Amino acid sequence: MKNLFLTVSIVSLLFVSCDDDDTTNSNDDLMLVTTSNTSGTVSFTNLSQSNPVPANFTVGGVDNDGAFFSPISNRLIIASRTNNRLEQYQGIEEALDGGSTTLEMQFASASDFDNPREISISDDKIVVTQDQSVANGNTNKFLVYQRNTSGLVLVNEYTVDFKVWGIHVEGSTLYAVADLTGDIVVFNNFFSNLTGAITPTKRVTIEGLVRTHGLTFSSQDNCLVLTDIGNALLDNDGAIIVINDFTNVLADTANLGTIALSNQIKISGSNTHLGNPVDVSYDSSSEKIYVAERLFGSGQVLTFDKPSTSSNQAPQSFRTEAGVSSVYLYR
Repeated sequence: MKNLFLTVSIVSLLFVSCDDDDTTNSNDDLMLVTTSNTSGTVSFTNLSQSNPVPANFTVGGVDNDGAFFSPISNRLIIASRTNNRLEQYQGIEEALDGGSTTLEMQFASASDFDNPREISISDDKIVVTQDQSVANGNTNKFLVYQRNTSGLVLVNEYTVDFKVWGIHVEGSTLYAVADLTGDIVVFNNFFSNLTGAITPTKRVTIEGLVRTHGLTFSSQDNCLVLTDIGNALLDNDGAIIVINDFTNVLADTANLGTIALSNQIKISGSNTHLGNPVDVSYDSSSEKIYVAERLFGSGQVLTFDKPSTSSNQAPQSFRTEAGVSSVYLYR
């Protein structure tokens, strides 16, 4: 999911995203969108308001993971784990203004995947991660869809030899976590690949990180933010890792090398509410970090100030959201 972006699709839609592209938007709106694995709802919280209150809407499946929203195009795209497809909903602003409790689906993709975990968008392309499961033959995969005015069309599928979860697309570069490890991988010229098996341009280990899940990158301040879920059964061993000057740190790290603790700033400890932080968004303007914490308190949405030193800091704010699975920030 996630840093002040502008993406233009000339033929169809205009999108602005804090997760996937990179031009500052003059709009002062700051909207946080969350999905849930258990509630069948998507929440929208206008953080520009003095007393933000989430608005919850029912969507077409109980279990969803990964979201993209733009008020300019007035559309929401989510990955439905219930229906194993991408779903696009329209009339979001009208629903927010009119007090509706449901959203209207405009169209959906074919069911080309099973067990999706994240989506990321660049121009008219949507990338979906398929996490390995018995139902999909334990196949880890990236699927690329193209948006147009009439639907979401699959254009490429890429299999990989690591367990997928979080991704972030920055132009033609895809950053991904290697779940079950402390590694991240980079694919340069990602969209130039032909359908089939692909290998990363670079893979590096984040020293001290137990199990990566969420990641986002801000080109505004060259900052990478990662989450560590630690032991998935524990609700108190999670962490957030911030790497400043990221592209230079990455360039200075050899393939299969390690990004040292000296290049990291970490939020962890008993005050943090971090147990299984599965997704993260970051706003470079306010220097706020937003986290989907799946386990602590049965699910919480957390907000942190970007740290300048490693600490056991409490979240600036938190609210309960059962089964929260992803966070997406629009500015």
